[in-house]
Amino acid sequence: MEPADFYTGIVADAYAPLKSFSPDPDPYAAFVREAGAPALELGCGDGDPLLALRRLGLDVEGVDSSADMLERCRRRAEQAGVAVTVHHQRMEALSLPRRYRAVFLAGPTFNLLPDDSTAEDALRGIRRHLVDGGSALIPLHVPSPSPTDQIGRVRTATADDGAELRFSVVSEERDENLRTQTALLRYERHGNDDSSVLERPWLLHWYTRSGFEKLAAAAGLTTVSVTDENGDAAKDDASSTVFRLRAEPPPPGH
Repeated sequence: MEPADFYTGIVADAYAPLKSFSPDPDPYAAFVREAGAPALELGCGDGDPLLALRRLGLDVEGVDSSADMLERCRRRAEQAGVAVTVHHQRMEALSLPRRYRAVFLAGPTFNLLPDDSTAEDALRGIRRHLVDGGSALIPLHVPSPSPTDQIGRVRTATADDGAELRFSVVSEERDENLRTQTALLRYERHGNDDSSVLERPWLLHWYTRSGFEKLAAAAGLTTVSVTDENGDAAKDDASSTVFRLRAEPPPPGH
């Protein structure tokens, strides 16, 4: 997973040509069909795979913390002739009027939550928005340190108006105790009449398998399975995993 794969906010439109992550919609369509609708995609961004699922006729809504990305999603939906419902909220502070049979993330966006406390808040929000017995699908990733020769390396692309777009990782810090990796990203745009440079930190937070299972359990979610990116049972040291969780009914009297 490259940091640029999850570009957000004010760079969403200007740096769209640099986007390189577009999830295959098929596994998520299969999950929604199995778990049931309605469904909710967390971190839906500008509409991949949300719009593809809507084109299949599936009852799926989206939520994202970036108003700019959601506006881009709405424009794409309109251009494609697809009706879509999206909500502007942070996943750790979900408050939607509907409950769902399925909640999922279509990539390791959960790793963008900065610490375990925020992650538990998000998991509790997922549980509140699932019907009893509903399912959640959460991909997770343990990032590897960037190779030294990649620090400072510039990726380029050309915008629709001919401007040159540049992206680079300026520096990177990793804390094994906090399980965080923070990169300083630089976005540049150079046109005939103007140039702009934007720098921002990009924090990734990862989890141990047992640690994430404990967070999920505390939120009322039972781990049903943990698979790797090929759909097989994940090894304990797998760097990419997909957690399938189930919303447990509250104890009697609650």
